[in-house]
Amino acid sequence: MDDFYSPVAEYYDLVARAHSEGDTVLRERLAATTLNGEPILDLGAGTGRTVAAIADSVPQCDILAVEPAPAMRAVLMHRVINDPHLRQRVTVVAEPVDQLHLPEKLGAVVAYGVLGHMCREKRQQLWQLLLPRLSAGAPIFVELLPLEKPIVLPAFPLACETVGKRHYTASLQGEPGPDDTMLLTSCWTVRGGPCPAQVIRNQSVWHTFSLAELAQEAGLRAERLTAQAGVLYA
Repeated sequence: MDDFYSPVAEYYDLVARAHSEGDTVLRERLAATTLNGEPILDLGAGTGRTVAAIADSVPQCDILAVEPAPAMRAVLMHRVINDPHLRQRVTVVAEPVDQLHLPEKLGAVVAYGVLGHMCREKRQQLWQLLLPRLSAGAPIFVELLPLEKPIVLPAFPLACETVGKRHYTASLQGEPGPDDTMLLTSCWTVRGGPCPAQVIRNQSVWHTFSLAELAQEAGLRAERLTAQAGVLYA
């Protein structure tokens, strides 16, 4: 999988702060789920916001956090190392999930903001790997961009935050790419403080599909939780 996140990793949590609905519902649903102590797989763990949500909501389970982007993984490791509770429970790995020796059983999977970066063939390989390991009724929590087909996406705001003397604003726009893809461009503008203004643009590719289509390809049923988050069950 291409590394779309390292160039803007330092800004990633500013977006997460502005769009926290998925984090909130993940915490609520995990806290209400019976997992019997089985480990949870966090696929595309990013800077660790979902790791923290899992650990806070299910205090007795181990967590396998997969994050291939080096800059994102560095922030994740910093979060884990400096929290004694996380340090005992969270294993951070860079390797793609298909190269891992996964536990025989998984209590749940969290795949926030990652499945759209995988083509259908890669997703099918993922289902073949994960589904036999999921305990009966185990949930797969997903977060998807609300893009069910390639469209022209006008720029819209992602985040607006002030940290110290610097002010950060971000927007996202997109256009159709080959086949089922969207070519997305995020733009960060940073002003204030002792430095000149900066504009950072970053491009990524997202495969478009709906939550229902994702459930159908995996042979699972789906429940929508927010505009972007959902859960899949066997």
